[in-house]
Amino acid sequence: MIVARLRPLVPLDEQSRLTSAWRHDGHRSFHCRAGRHTLVTFPDLAPASPDGEEFMAVLRASAAVEAVVDSAQSPPLSSFAATGEPSAVRVGDRSVGGGSFTWIAGPCAVESADQLMTVARDVRARGAHLLRGGAFKPRTSPYAFQGLGTDGLALLRDAAAATGLGVVTEVVDAAHVEAVAEVADVLQIGTRNAQNFPLLREVALTGRPVLLKRGFGCTVKEWLHSAEYLLAAGNGNVLLCERGVRTFEDASRFTLDITAVPLLKRLSHLPVIVDPSHACGHADLVAPLAAAAAVAGADGVMVDVDEEGRTALCDGKQAITPDAFGALVARTARILHSAEPVEPVAERAMVSR
Repeated sequence: MIVARLRPLVPLDEQSRLTSAWRHDGHRSFHCRAGRHTLVTFPDLAPASPDGEEFMAVLRASAAVEAVVDSAQSPPLSSFAATGEPSAVRVGDRSVGGGSFTWIAGPCAVESADQLMTVARDVRARGAHLLRGGAFKPRTSPYAFQGLGTDGLALLRDAAAATGLGVVTEVVDAAHVEAVAEVADVLQIGTRNAQNFPLLREVALTGRPVLLKRGFGCTVKEWLHSAEYLLAAGNGNVLLCERGVRTFEDASRFTLDITAVPLLKRLSHLPVIVDPSHACGHADLVAPLAAAAAVAGADGVMVDVDEEGRTALCDGKQAITPDAFGALVARTARILHSAEPVEPVAERAMVSR
């Protein structure tokens, strides 16, 4: 595969003209905006083939092209080589990634107006940047609480208006994408839908930032290929969320793969968020896992926070209190201030002008 990285200041009309001309040459292409770069990938062209070598020469000759990348070893648009630098995703007035550390906090599920508004105000006061809360909840058991649906979306909208927090909420069905996109600042794809490719395409087309959770049975490579579906559909505003994988260990809900954080920083330019709550399933394990994520180089942490704790209708055992969340934010800030920054080595790739 070949990726052309366009120069940041190339006007949009010139980008459109170039990509149209390349398509007219008979080369299938996908493009997206990722961070400050526009990326165009040509999946059918092998760099070592005669056609590939000829077309790479055409790309290099264009003044609009900053670099030509051979990304044969990984999904091209999500690879670190595609941008040559970490990307940041803009969510409202906040930049997620790019050196900042973002806190996403709130109840696992929206249960009532009072519950959500109370938690939203509490986490806002204690350092949260974005509010999480599920209106649609895919559950293992068909008899478990499935969320308030569109009523929950309305409550999220009200809480956001009252606190100024951006909303992160899950979409589980293509039929709900439009309704969720009207409320959410970030559309979450949960672990069960990490490889629901039709849903990924629908969510990508909204243009909204997408938080893509790792499937609990997905390898890192499979996870990045799922992200590639979003990028190839033209949406470069993708956040990766490590939330634990299923292993033989049953002492915790899942096994949080901290190794994935620096690994992703080497393989991909996309920001990485860690969700320790859904990984461990125990409130008392959330703080040490969040600290580990920060030291490993994560761009942010998403945690379940709920005053009701164990009596919550969804995943109450893993929810920490607002006071515990405040202590976690303060502790993590001290850790980040004192720790040496993690500097992962970027994946080697053939890059040329």
